[in-house]
Amino acid sequence: MKFSRPGSGGSSRRPAAWFLMAALVWAVSSARADSGAAEAQRNKEAVGKAFAAWAGGGQTFFDDMLAPNVVWTIKGSSPTARVLRGKQQLIDGAVTPLSTRLQRQIRPTIRNLWADGDHVIIEWDGEALAKDGKPYRNSYLWIFRMQGGRATEVTAYLDLVPYDDVLRRVPAS
Repeated sequence: MKFSRPGSGGSSRRPAAWFLMAALVWAVSSARADSGAAEAQRNKEAVGKAFAAWAGGGQTFFDDMLAPNVVWTIKGSSPTARVLRGKQQLIDGAVTPLSTRLQRQIRPTIRNLWADGDHVIIEWDGEALAKDGKPYRNSYLWIFRMQGGRATEVTAYLDLVPYDDVLRRVPAS
C-alpha cells in the first residue's frame, strides 16, 4: 500500500503515514487495554463484595453472583465432579446436599483474588461444622467468567474427599 500525494513520487510521505497508522493502532490498543482493566476491576470488586457479604453471614451469594443460566463445572474424579447447567441445578445438585448436612453455612476466607478482563479467580478456604459435630474444612479455587456483573461460567476446584465424606457420613435433613 502506498501512502503519498499524487505526483509527489511517494517516498516523502510514506514515513508520516506509517507513523500515523502506528499511532492509531497504539491508541486503539491502549483504549481496549484500559477498558479491559476497568472491566477486570469491576468484576473483581463484585466477587470480593459478594464473598465479604457471605463471610459476614449473608445467605444470598449464589443469587447475587450467578446468572440464571450459569454453567458450573466441578472438576475432579469423584462422581460429585460434573457439569451443572443453570443456577437451580447447581443449588439442587451441589449446594443443598452439602448445606443440609451442616449446622451452619460455610464461612469463606479469601486467600487470593485476581481478575483479568471478564475472568475472576478466587482462592478461598471454607469452614463449617457438620450436623454430626465434626468439622468440614475445604480449600477452593473458583474461576468465574463474568458478564454484566454475574458469573455465566464457573470452574470449581476443591478437594472432593471432604465434601463426599460429609455427604456419605451425615444424613440429609
